[in-house]
Amino acid sequence: MNQQRDGRLGIGIIGAGKVGPILGAALAGAGHALVGISAISEESKERAQAILPDVPVMEVPRIVELSELVLIAVPDEELPDLVNGLAVAGVWQPGQIVLHTSAQFGVEVLQPAVLAGVIPLALHPAMAFTGTSMDIARLADCYIAVTAPAPVLPIGQALAVEMGGEPVVVSEAQRPQYAEAIATASQFSAAIVDQATNLLGEIGIENPGRIVAPLIRSAVDNALGQAGDASRLGFTGLDD
Repeated sequence: MNQQRDGRLGIGIIGAGKVGPILGAALAGAGHALVGISAISEESKERAQAILPDVPVMEVPRIVELSELVLIAVPDEELPDLVNGLAVAGVWQPGQIVLHTSAQFGVEVLQPAVLAGVIPLALHPAMAFTGTSMDIARLADCYIAVTAPAPVLPIGQALAVEMGGEPVVVSEAQRPQYAEAIATASQFSAAIVDQATNLLGEIGIENPGRIVAPLIRSAVDNALGQAGDASRLGFTGLDD
């Protein structure tokens, strides 16, 4: 499968959750062509229609058949079986770019596809997606973890930039610790907001979210500033 002369790719999206359609829309905005998206539930079909109204919903094998770049945005627990199943079915194509968006995995999970000759990439945007069009603008403030074999790392970095984010290289060995950091920040933030708003609600304050929102934002900004100071002084909190 040959890449178009102008560097634009025909992209197929597997998964119409909160991430896949948004990244597809971002890449379409950079000039790539979207050939199809898979969607199973009614909710995912509605999301695909809302974000990508002109992109046809297709079966996964057909998407892979038509795509120069396959963007896989499925839950972590589904990714290994999906990649292996498509390899067993003989669907992957030599020279095809296959990109997944899981924080947990690097490119090793794509090995069954690599054996068929694909180019493996792992790109994870470090942000909490809503699955709405506002996420496209939020990508501009987002860092995207890029894991790839050295020869094709520039392809992953370029795609991260085209999505609107800032690429940061994370090695295969570093991926589990990266995923832990992402999960810790996400889960802790959600838990703190829930606890604070519930406490305020119990004392009769209406719309407690409006009270805690500026507080949490400023507290996070202060904490990140202190973390930056510690990093500049050599105190990163990580073992060498």
